[in-house]
Amino acid sequence: MRTAPSRFTALAFAAVFSAASWAQYPLRPIKLIVPIPPGGAPDISARVIGQRLSERVGQAVVVENRPGSNGNIAMDLVAKSTSDGYTLALLADSMITINPHLYKEMQTDPLKDLAPVASVVSNQWVLSVNPSVPVKNFREFVEHARQARPPLAYASGGNGSIHQLAMEMLKQRAGIDLIHVPYKGGTPAATATVAGEVAAMFSGTSSAPQIKAGRLRALAVTGSQRSALFPDLPTISEFYPGYEVTIWLGLFAAAGTPEAVLAKLHAEVNKVLAETETRSRLNAAGGLETYVTTAAEFAALIRRDYEKYGKLVRDVGVKVD
Repeated sequence: MRTAPSRFTALAFAAVFSAASWAQYPLRPIKLIVPIPPGGAPDISARVIGQRLSERVGQAVVVENRPGSNGNIAMDLVAKSTSDGYTLALLADSMITINPHLYKEMQTDPLKDLAPVASVVSNQWVLSVNPSVPVKNFREFVEHARQARPPLAYASGGNGSIHQLAMEMLKQRAGIDLIHVPYKGGTPAATATVAGEVAAMFSGTSSAPQIKAGRLRALAVTGSQRSALFPDLPTISEFYPGYEVTIWLGLFAAAGTPEAVLAKLHAEVNKVLAETETRSRLNAAGGLETYVTTAAEFAALIRRDYEKYGKLVRDVGVKVD
């Protein structure tokens, strides 16, 4: 007499069937949400990566721009989507590791509600000053800032932005005082620095045209290594060991997305990032460098930055309502 299958056998069969079904992923177009309007580095990165990913997996990758609330809208959309890998978001590090410490109420907990897929690109900040500031290098800037009365003013892309936190980190390490002047985004902040409204700012390597034209004077970079775009500039860590601010963009899906889907996306994205054409196109979009990590390395990076910026936000006392 044939006995009925045990509950364990049924569960095992279901697991095998589920894994087999996800092995064919994707079977329809993938939506890729970008948290800024068209044209910026995240949007360009999403379109470059999306195009090649589409060609590799045989399904369209449709970029959808959903700006607002400093990236929180895009995070909420992907977090609330079905956990099937068909809705992804390309998010900046600040949205994942800084926003939770700034906003009193967030609908999404990025560490719990999002699943990291893959790191995509990274970039360094460049410390630049208006040419009227009487300094020629980083060491002179620190000495000038120590003696300036009233203190020098610096621009940021907004209260609680990574621009501000990078400068606050420098203030702590160098023992200098600077006045924070927030603007509505990095571009207005750069415009204000060029115009001489403020003395200094941190900006991405997209400010290279202003630097090369002499409208800004670059003094140092914030990465652990010197920038390929500005090889003559020292890193701030050469003066203050351990200082590092590297910005990154990464792909995220909703928590609960099957591991088979995450693994396939991770592998395909890394193959796209390894292509010479991809690296060239991203570098041309403002000095962006492809950033390939293992799943474990990416998860560790997120946790490290989350803790680092959380402490800094508490130390500085920044809040955004």
